[in-house]
Amino acid sequence: MPLSEKSSELRSDCGSCFGLCCVALTLTKSSDFAIDKPAGKPCPNLGEEFRCGIHSRLRGEGFSGCTVYDCFGAGQKVSQVTFAGVNWRGEPGSSELMFALLPVMKQLHELLWYVGEGLAADAARPVHRELRKLSDETEELTRGSAEELVALDVEGHRQKVNAVLVRVSELVRAEWAAAVPRKKNGKKRKTDLRGADLMGARRAGADLRGVNLRGAYVIAADLSGADLRGADVIGADFRDADVRGADLSAALFLTQTQVNAARGDAGTRIPEALERPGHWVG
Repeated sequence: MPLSEKSSELRSDCGSCFGLCCVALTLTKSSDFAIDKPAGKPCPNLGEEFRCGIHSRLRGEGFSGCTVYDCFGAGQKVSQVTFAGVNWRGEPGSSELMFALLPVMKQLHELLWYVGEGLAADAARPVHRELRKLSDETEELTRGSAEELVALDVEGHRQKVNAVLVRVSELVRAEWAAAVPRKKNGKKRKTDLRGADLMGARRAGADLRGVNLRGAYVIAADLSGADLRGADVIGADFRDADVRGADLSAALFLTQTQVNAARGDAGTRIPEALERPGHWVG
């Protein structure tokens, strides 16, 4: 199913979740989290009704990391589908399995997000049949029992999906890169920046259309006004990257987590399937 039709299922719906990320995940005291908290222990800010008691002021209280995190809808899937609405407080015996399942489901939903993007890209039509098969297969996996999911070889499945996503990237980026003129000296620009260290780099206004930024470190980079349409950003670290006025509207494989981690404004363009973070200026 194309991303435009499925995106609502792959967005976090905290109202349908049992606060799983507030319990299952480890918090390490840092600039992102004000406290240390081991996995399996509820955050002290989690209320009886599975609601965050400081949700409206998380950043001010030192929990900016919570405003960045996104589970791709895995929390409500585990809560309402896998465990059929039975929460870990009502049935304590389910807690260990439920918490172990969250990161597994998150990875599967993340893959569904990427596959959906591939299906929504016209340039990727040569691999749409493979993508539809992978989408159905991955969706079926998410419907398995808790025991089946915890025992799943998620990494093996991810590698299988990624092989096709790489092809999607090549097809989409080639289409965008073809529209970029050569440099004045006639040389081609560098388009393969996979895993590049661009921390703090000054790329304001840069034309990054069709560039491969897979796994790149763009932490605190100045990308203000940059054009990243058609750029593959899967796995790129956007923490504190300045994307004010940048065009991310057609960035390939962009996620809500990456958008949340960056610093944007009213002039930043993002895909319709993503939400503009409340902490962005303007």
